[in-house]
Amino acid sequence: MGDDRAKLLRSLAIDREEAVPPSPPAAQPWSRLLVPGVGAIAVVVAGLWFLLPQFGGGGRAEQRVSVSTEPQPVKAPTAAPESRPAGALSASGYVVARRKATIAAEVTGKVVELFVEEGMLVQADQVVARLDSVLAETDLSLAQSKAAAAEAAAVAIAADLKDAERIFGRVQSLSQKNIASEADLTKAEAKVGILRAQLGQAQANLQTARLDAQRNAAVLDKHKIRAPFGGVVVERNAQPGEVISPISAGGGFTRTGICTIVDMDSIEIEVDVNEAFIGRVRAGGAIAAVLDAYPDWTIPAAVIAVVPTANREKATVKVRIALKQKDPRILPDMAVKVRFLDDGPAGATASTAN
Repeated sequence: MGDDRAKLLRSLAIDREEAVPPSPPAAQPWSRLLVPGVGAIAVVVAGLWFLLPQFGGGGRAEQRVSVSTEPQPVKAPTAAPESRPAGALSASGYVVARRKATIAAEVTGKVVELFVEEGMLVQADQVVARLDSVLAETDLSLAQSKAAAAEAAAVAIAADLKDAERIFGRVQSLSQKNIASEADLTKAEAKVGILRAQLGQAQANLQTARLDAQRNAAVLDKHKIRAPFGGVVVERNAQPGEVISPISAGGGFTRTGICTIVDMDSIEIEVDVNEAFIGRVRAGGAIAAVLDAYPDWTIPAAVIAVVPTANREKATVKVRIALKQKDPRILPDMAVKVRFLDDGPAGATASTAN
């Protein structure tokens, strides 16, 4: 009985090594967040995987197609005088006059009269001013008097020589007939020689006096200042009463110029072209020029020449351009922009607006 109860109790006993499984190690705090975090990352990666084509190459391709297929708005034409073709060579420069001179006096004198004003047209050799010429006139009169005296002396010596030659001929004839002595013949011959020398000296003095008179006449004429060529007076530098001299003296108180004249027929354009593009410029090439003062007026022009030198500091080459249209509105030193045309003469391409 006791043995049965013991067996029964043993059968009811629980073997802890076999029945109880080993307990897992204690979970760390961060392991509790690992599983939810991994799940969130998977969701984000999946979302990016579906949204990536919209922001990737496919989206850009669709955007390019949509831009190319949509009609572009047509821009209204600008108010420029003419459209510039792509790649046209342009340059800027100034209007210059090939013939421009400041008229100065060749002698020193006081201005008595001034006959020009700014904007006045003058002709070649026209008197523009007159200097005080009292002393010059006196010098001319004195030189002319000396020339007259030298001429009278030469005439007198020539008369004496003529008489001496006649005497010498008569003495020589008498000497051949043994009537005149040898001494008389020698004396008459010597007198002729002396008078001939004196006549040569008198003629030289006469020539010198005449040259002196001509020089004084030229000096007197230089007191009338004349225009070297026809043109327009653009500046008047002197006033009546001022002293004019070819060389400035007295610490700058003496003027050297009367006025400045510009020949409007010699006006042209000078521009600086970058040396990298100078190969595109050729002599005779058509040009469309626009003055900054008249932006709506296009002037036809043509290349005269490319000046064969370069500016080292600006890396440019100067180009001379001739204007095919003369107009009083075109003035020296005006700023101008030019465009080198590649399709025919400037007259056929550029439109002219008055």
